[in-house]
Amino acid sequence: MPKATLSISSRNYSSWSLRGWLLCKFAGIAFETVAVPVDDAAARAELLLLAPSFLIPRLDIDGLRIWDTLAIAHFLDEEHPEAGLLPADREGRSLCRSICGEMHSGFANLRSALPMNLKARHPGFKVWAGAQADIDRVTAIWRDCLARSGGPFLFGGPTMADAMYAPVCTRLDTYDVPLDPVSAAYRDRILALDVMREWTAAARLEPDEVEELDVEF
Repeated sequence: MPKATLSISSRNYSSWSLRGWLLCKFAGIAFETVAVPVDDAAARAELLLLAPSFLIPRLDIDGLRIWDTLAIAHFLDEEHPEAGLLPADREGRSLCRSICGEMHSGFANLRSALPMNLKARHPGFKVWAGAQADIDRVTAIWRDCLARSGGPFLFGGPTMADAMYAPVCTRLDTYDVPLDPVSAAYRDRILALDVMREWTAAARLEPDEVEELDVEF
């Protein structure tokens, strides 16, 4: 039996749940995924961005309970340094922590204007200026990191940064956002990962729906 349990909300809508799940996959731990119903108050608050802090996803492991995706990331890095969730070099670790923190606390316009929805497709979606500024910042981060590392991931191999930015890749795909060639290639590389395909396939089978997030654009 897995020693760890990761509680998530919706595979289709929850960017934070995806981040936590990818972190566990990248760390190589054995864990069981438990979906909290979307009518649960904590899960719904997370999905609708209505809570001051999010208690889901949550990792229960060895008698410990860790919530908040960034806390999960750093816990897994401390417990499994061999997984390389942070780059090996000091400069890379500093940059990786910085861009993970930026994603964790920022990009509010992108989150609200382009909510994660893996079942949806919106060709030719009109991105308003506030969200476009966030997209421009995200792609600038990607290009800078890829230029420094040489790819194929932001810091060479998969790190916590790729887990943190993976949901943005799904949003850019869902809303048909035009990208420069380097950013488009990175988006496609992340979406083609076996773990991303596994998550997306499960999301498409998910029966739960949140009407507030299934808006008609």
